[in-house]
Amino acid sequence: MGKHTLFIDGSAGTTGLRIRERLAGRSDLELVSLPEERRKDPAARAEALAAADVAVLCLPDAAAREAVALAGDSPVRIVDTSTAHRVAPGWVYGMPELPGQRERIRAAKRVANPGCHASGFIALVAPLVRAGLLRPDAELGAFSLTGYTGGGKKMIADYEGAARGAGRDPLLDAPRQYGLSQAHKHLPEMVAVCGLEKAPAFCPIVADYACGMEVTVPLFASQLRGTRADVAAVYREAYPAGAGLIRFAEAPDAAEGGFLSAGAFAGRDDLQVAVLGSDDRPLLVSRFDNLGKGASGAAIQNLNLLLGAPETEGLVAR
Repeated sequence: MGKHTLFIDGSAGTTGLRIRERLAGRSDLELVSLPEERRKDPAARAEALAAADVAVLCLPDAAAREAVALAGDSPVRIVDTSTAHRVAPGWVYGMPELPGQRERIRAAKRVANPGCHASGFIALVAPLVRAGLLRPDAELGAFSLTGYTGGGKKMIADYEGAARGAGRDPLLDAPRQYGLSQAHKHLPEMVAVCGLEKAPAFCPIVADYACGMEVTVPLFASQLRGTRADVAAVYREAYPAGAGLIRFAEAPDAAEGGFLSAGAFAGRDDLQVAVLGSDDRPLLVSRFDNLGKGASGAAIQNLNLLLGAPETEGLVAR
């Protein structure tokens, strides 16, 4: 395999920095970079995009759309980590663990990286809709705990800029729910990729820890066309050992004394799914790093597929 050129547009952001860290030492990649003073120059970005075999966009939505326009008809293949193209025509959704998606990504010119909360929800719900255990018109709820690094530089500065009791807002000391209008930007892809007819009632919560995400979809038995054992069987089939970065865990809470930490996968790039709760009230739970399989790790997984490299090259998984 020859050397490929890579341009990370937005390499100074949280996601871009993690990608650079994961790619350090890769002999199959040559990084196309811009000097700091030209980082936001459209002409310079267009030149870098044209010079690259593949580009990863780590940008806000508007800037990501601009980058795609700047790329024009050049042969560069793009992985976009923003929300801008996740349900856009002509873009392939970048979750290789979905049926047939790995092959679509390998052949794609434009790949939309999944959202972090969306990754955990889709990993739990999509296989059950596909298997007929959940109806497409199911009325679902979900809550998702996340570390503050998912909020970008400003949120990181809010949490890390001052010590407790030394000028930091005391409201940061407790978990904070957001997305209160039920218009969270990840909802469209959650609905579209899972094949749902209705958006879930979704409650994202940020807490005072850096990395890690835990998405829970609580159910009543009446919502399932089957049992908890049937759910487990679907997950085992959907996520076979050694394929992709999503793993099924039989009883993860047993290893943590009945608790389930949202930070257990910090620093990793894989994602764990489980079915817990009781037969009357099953709990579907996924855990991962919001900067790993929720952002940078997923981008590198997609990048590897585009370049014909081993899918988990440069990633941290167990």
